[in-house]
Amino acid sequence: MNPKKFVLDSYAILALVEDEPGAQVVAEIIFEETAEPYVSLVSLGEVYYIVMRREGEGAAEAIVRGVRQEEGLVIAEASWPRVKDAARLKAGGGLAYADAFVLGLAQELSALLVTGDPELRLAAARLGVELVWIGR
Repeated sequence: MNPKKFVLDSYAILALVEDEPGAQVVAEIIFEETAEPYVSLVSLGEVYYIVMRREGEGAAEAIVRGVRQEEGLVIAEASWPRVKDAARLKAGGGLAYADAFVLGLAQELSALLVTGDPELRLAAARLGVELVWIGR
């Protein structure tokens, strides 16, 4: 059986670390032996600044360190080809730059995008990217 690929956005990572709705689904994806979960380095930066604003830099460091140490999770670097792909998606309008990275990564990997972000839901539908919806 071929493993399934998943791209987790910042919404999914925050749901997991803050034990919000969808946390169980994200945990199952990360710990499923046949799954290949990815997170964009840009999404990790987004998690960092969100947590830093809410709880301070120490909390942000701890959360990102924990995510980076998770053996089952692949951190996708922001290579120049990925930056260009995200820029092309962003230029199309209606999309935050970090969201363009996760959509571009999901397209590149032919992966399911794990999110609860309504803006990403709409953009993914336009681009034909399949979702695992963890939103309300």
